[in-house]
Amino acid sequence: MPDMSPHKPINIIYTGVAGTGKTYRLLQIAQEYTDYLPKANDEDLLGQLLYDLSWREVVCLIFLDFQANKQDLVKVPEVVNHAFFLAKAAQNARDSNLSNTAWSVLQIHSPASSTTVSYKNRASQAYFDKDPSGAWYLLPQSISLLNELSQQLAEFQQAQRDNNASLDQGVSQQRFSMVSFHQAYGYEEFVEGIRPVLAASTHANHGQPNHAQTNNSHINSSPSQMSYAIQDGAFLTLCQRAANNPEQRYAMLIDEINRANVSRVFGELLSLIEPDKRAGMANAMTVNLAYSGRPFSVPANVDIYATMNTQDHSLAPLDMALRRRFRFVDCPPQPELLPTISLSKETDTGNAADATAATIDLAKLLMGLNHRITQSLGADVQLGHAFFWSVNSLEQLQSVLVEQIIPQLAQAAGGQVAVLQYIFNDESQPMCAQFIHDNQALINNDPSNQMDSQNNIAGQNQMFSGHGAFLGQAMNAGSYRINTDLIAKTGEFIKPFVYQRLYE
Repeated sequence: MPDMSPHKPINIIYTGVAGTGKTYRLLQIAQEYTDYLPKANDEDLLGQLLYDLSWREVVCLIFLDFQANKQDLVKVPEVVNHAFFLAKAAQNARDSNLSNTAWSVLQIHSPASSTTVSYKNRASQAYFDKDPSGAWYLLPQSISLLNELSQQLAEFQQAQRDNNASLDQGVSQQRFSMVSFHQAYGYEEFVEGIRPVLAASTHANHGQPNHAQTNNSHINSSPSQMSYAIQDGAFLTLCQRAANNPEQRYAMLIDEINRANVSRVFGELLSLIEPDKRAGMANAMTVNLAYSGRPFSVPANVDIYATMNTQDHSLAPLDMALRRRFRFVDCPPQPELLPTISLSKETDTGNAADATAATIDLAKLLMGLNHRITQSLGADVQLGHAFFWSVNSLEQLQSVLVEQIIPQLAQAAGGQVAVLQYIFNDESQPMCAQFIHDNQALINNDPSNQMDSQNNIAGQNQMFSGHGAFLGQAMNAGSYRINTDLIAKTGEFIKPFVYQRLYE
């Protein structure tokens, strides 16, 4: 994890090829900027519920609780032994004469017309009455007066259920904001911009929209009620939170930073994010924001982390500008994290030696592929270990090769069959064991197979119709095609040696 000393702003971009865990790093960093507060236990929740209630309200709450459990008649010992009554007594440091307190509350708040209760100093409002058996009940006409208490009881019971359902979890407070850049992402989303809002929902304060619920009449408003207001973007909002809490560090997490026009997204903030130009630092800078004109500087307690896919060269013109403001941390493929697949249960050899040899070492497979990819296409086209991260069986490996890896490499190679066959060590292999077939060569060598070859391509396209147009195009680019046995997961591709030769 990066150094998070109190007064040292961090600007880091994690770079690497696809599938090297860069986004995963951002998610791990997010945990460092998340505070987990312990959930209140039942005793704390009960204390909060009863703290401001009078004895009469507590007794009413007890009757409502009994009613919720289908019990309308309650005797005094049941009132005194109820958790609400005992908790209120503990709050008031009472441990004696509790029955007298319950009797007093019930009698004071009984109706003057009661035939079972004899009491002189009654309150003006009656809530309880007693039946001939000595059990007490809530007066039906008093129920409407207890709506607020009923709501408090419902909220307490819900909080209690939530608390019991996740005792090991805490309430999280996030001190970060995470965004993913794309080609259309701009200054308006990141810093501030003018957005359309309904006129009835506009604040006077910097044109911020009212976050109160919008009713249907607003949704159906005519165009004349539409107005435009300046709204804060993700980074500006985070900076305002950080400025109001200077003792804590905050983080802006940006996935795929090089997919957007960075100079357009950051605008005048591109200079302000430099560590020595933050608010309170030696060379602190303040600028007026483009839309609102407000003076603004980036707080020193805001850290910026981003990821960059080195296969995407759209950042090249801005590389030097970014390098002056960010540290670049390389994230190479980590094949050592990958497991070895055992095929002993998937192949019935009946021989212990064969069973021992029936394994596919995904680490060696990835290293072999990346070695040949680097030689033929360059280091920036290597495969990350994440491609194989969830592979636990031969069937999953076959699917990853067909649906992800081969199409990606075919695009990088421009569909050149010779390059793809070199990467998969196919040159000296029999046709049945080749991952990649030169479709044009098949047609030229055996004209009688022309129709069959076209049917095979059509069949492959149909098999992959659910995977989108990209895969279908990639499979046919440059006249290559994936071995149909690999797609069908049959033939030579159920044998481990086919994959083991990719180690070399």
